[in-house]
Amino acid sequence: MEGDKAGSVNANIEKMLMPRMYKSLKRTYALFTDTPATSVTEDYEAVRLKLYSKVGSEYSSVKDGDIHIPVRASSSRSSSSSSSSSTLLLTDGSDRPIHTDYDGRPVLGSHDIPSQSGVPLTQHTATSSISDQAYGNLLHSIPSKRPEREVHTSASIVEYRRAAGIDERFKAPGALSTISPGIVYTKPEWHAPWKLMRVISGHTGWVRCLSVDISNEWFVTGSRDATIKVWDLASGVLKVTLTGHISPVRGLAVSPRHPYLFSAGEDKKIKCWDLECNKVIRDYHGHLSAIYALSLHPTLDVLITGGRDSTARVWDIRTKQAVHVLAGHTNTVCSIESQAADPQVITGSHDSTVKLWDLAAGKCMTTLTNHKKSVRGLALHPREFSFASGAPDNIKQWKLPEGQFIKNLSGHNAIVNCLAVNEDNVLVSGADNGTMAFWDWKTGYQFQQLQSQVQPGSLDSEAAIFAMGFDRTGSRLITCEGDKTIKIWKEDENATEETHPVKDWRPS
Repeated sequence: MEGDKAGSVNANIEKMLMPRMYKSLKRTYALFTDTPATSVTEDYEAVRLKLYSKVGSEYSSVKDGDIHIPVRASSSRSSSSSSSSSTLLLTDGSDRPIHTDYDGRPVLGSHDIPSQSGVPLTQHTATSSISDQAYGNLLHSIPSKRPEREVHTSASIVEYRRAAGIDERFKAPGALSTISPGIVYTKPEWHAPWKLMRVISGHTGWVRCLSVDISNEWFVTGSRDATIKVWDLASGVLKVTLTGHISPVRGLAVSPRHPYLFSAGEDKKIKCWDLECNKVIRDYHGHLSAIYALSLHPTLDVLITGGRDSTARVWDIRTKQAVHVLAGHTNTVCSIESQAADPQVITGSHDSTVKLWDLAAGKCMTTLTNHKKSVRGLALHPREFSFASGAPDNIKQWKLPEGQFIKNLSGHNAIVNCLAVNEDNVLVSGADNGTMAFWDWKTGYQFQQLQSQVQPGSLDSEAAIFAMGFDRTGSRLITCEGDKTIKIWKEDENATEETHPVKDWRPS
């Protein structure tokens, strides 16, 4: 009884499974029944055209006469297509086959070929057909190098290349044709190395800021001793000391159009000094905390300051009113630059961002977030519409007005506090450990690095560079340092390209 019951169950299962199994087998058969077991046959017409194209592109410039490609004269696969429109072999009534060109037209006067590879062509080895093995060897012997593409350039580009000497620079000696240069790497411009010219002492605290007069005869420095000192640029002699701040002076700007000096300090005060009587004539109030940066607009009577309250404030220097409060940073605004063209204000902050501001609207145009550390230094190029920003991670170059990233200047492995650039495309970065790196602005090549020496009696840890700037000619560099001194640097007049060549430059 139990056996009959089990047999009926198995019959039911078989009845249910068999249709599904047949259906699966039928689907599998339909999928794979048309797949041949042998390899795909070779299309000799396609191979012939490929061979013709390769030989023509490689050897057309050195081969005399037309290029003739041997074809397979006898083949079971090609016999069926001999009567079609794309005939591989034509006959002219003789036993010798007539080769065809790329368009299928007959080519007369073809040359004999050796019977096999590596055999010299003689009367006994000459043949008009080729075996399968020799045909395969011929295919494998064709080099895989692609022909150089012809570069078509406009007239303006050709003139630029000729003026820059690019064609001559990239042409190989004895070359039969001009080689396309591809990517052109600009070699760094040679710059003379810089050396220490003068050390000026007088402050009793860290020197934090400086500004050079438009006449290039004197400059001013601000210090942690809360004083402002005016120095003669040629001799380094102290001319006058201005007192009025009660905290470290962090920002200075000499007006190029008025006899005014503007100063800002950690006492939250902004002062306007009349240099004809050396007195404070205006005060600007509004910052809620210490002021770390100050910049004077080059064409407008506008002053921009930034500080620990995470804002940059725009002041009318005549009415003492705050025109705008540029809010958006989330940490201290420690560097500010201003220019006549939009964006007229650029700020760097400890929140590791750089912001470009529309001065008329008082709003942020672009926020640059490429840095990962505090942006403590900014420098506008005096001739190009670009600027650089310095941080402990990298020095970055940007293109204005959109703020497009250009390149990184890597190699100054320190906390970069300040930047300066002159018209000779020399960019200098100063760091917290007293090192200075000199860069070629065009290529980002670091051609020199110096270590500032502290004055006798100072600690080695006081070798810090807090601010720097070039004079109006760009031939002298002024640095404000942590050993309470001001150092003036100049180029080595005895240096030449032979004595100080460009070393270890690699295109990046």
